[in-house]
Amino acid sequence: MRLAAILLGILAAIGLLLGLLPLLGWLNWLIVLPPAVLGLILAVLARDRGATTLNVVVLALAALRLFLGGGLL
Repeated sequence: MRLAAILLGILAAIGLLLGLLPLLGWLNWLIVLPPAVLGLILAVLARDRGATTLNVVVLALAALRLFLGGGLL
């Protein structure tokens, strides 16, 4: 589960980089948030602190991007 949590976190982080570009903020809803939440759940179940931190940081940055772009109501 540790490897799956880390891979989902990395996948979400790559999607986050794309979602930071103008007019691509909608990618955060589809590509970033679902894998990051699933990765966070797996990381907590596996008790892996590094994967938990990675997924929390990705989730926080995606939520901040959505909030600043007006996509989080």
